[in-house]
Amino acid sequence: MASTKKQLIVLAIGGNALIVDAQHKRVEDQYAALFECCRHIVRLLEQGYRLVITHGNGPQVGFILRRSELSRQELHPVPLDSCGADTQGAIGYQIQQAMYNCMREWPKRLPVATIITQTLVDADDPAFRKPSKPIGSFMDETTASERRAKEGWAIVEDAGRGFRRVVASPAPKEIIELEAIRDLVERDVLVVSTGGGGIPVVKTADGTLKGADAVIDKDLATALLAKLLKADILIISTAVEKVSLNYGKPNQKDVDKMTVAEAKRYIAEGHFAPGSMLPKIQAVVDFIEQGGKMAIITDPANLARAVAGETGTRIVP
Repeated sequence: MASTKKQLIVLAIGGNALIVDAQHKRVEDQYAALFECCRHIVRLLEQGYRLVITHGNGPQVGFILRRSELSRQELHPVPLDSCGADTQGAIGYQIQQAMYNCMREWPKRLPVATIITQTLVDADDPAFRKPSKPIGSFMDETTASERRAKEGWAIVEDAGRGFRRVVASPAPKEIIELEAIRDLVERDVLVVSTGGGGIPVVKTADGTLKGADAVIDKDLATALLAKLLKADILIISTAVEKVSLNYGKPNQKDVDKMTVAEAKRYIAEGHFAPGSMLPKIQAVVDFIEQGGKMAIITDPANLARAVAGETGTRIVP
């Protein structure tokens, strides 16, 4: 039976939102942070919205890679695509539990399900020829040379802090599990999917899928999912209540609303930092240009108020 509820929201939670500070990195700390976020998400459900939740996983993948490095004398290494799958399952489990607990007083809880999601990328994407996304631990020069020679890693020197592995960050092209996600949404299931941008996979010559040593930008993949689901609203949850121009400067100015044309101009003027606000703005621009009606950028505590038009930054055609 098709859903009779209100509009569909695709909501992205940042991976760094699960880590309050350097002293709170444990699994139980991440759950506490997620629970607080889910308390605000529940308010959207109470208003009748349907929801699909995506999430980041950058720090969590880093933890798995570090454990793998520390145990490499005893255990086999964990491939990067498996790291993505592991974090999708673990973080999805925490979101499911947090949402269940946040809805514990409801007469009828909404079901919540996590879908381990693969995201198709182009094997010929230029990003594979020029890896740029740092992952894993810092290494000294000797170790870096060994990994480059033995494992074929692309390695760069990182701002004087040591050497790090870099991998490709190709553009997302297709959500492999889209139909399963769509079917669950139509059955009023709150779906958690496309964690960390999805597990990057490529198609081989015979059409089979194969995991790729890459990472996908979570916000770009979320925008793609929102477009494919024909979501009414895309929300990128981040650390700030509103997007700002001249961020951190004396003339900083918050933006309540911007058009796609204005967003592109602000990007050209250099207002948004790469690896921070820039990919979020690019993602919402992609969503709107592909037919989306509205996107919102705000922090978790203000989700309901932002959807009501009381705060946050709205991006419109």
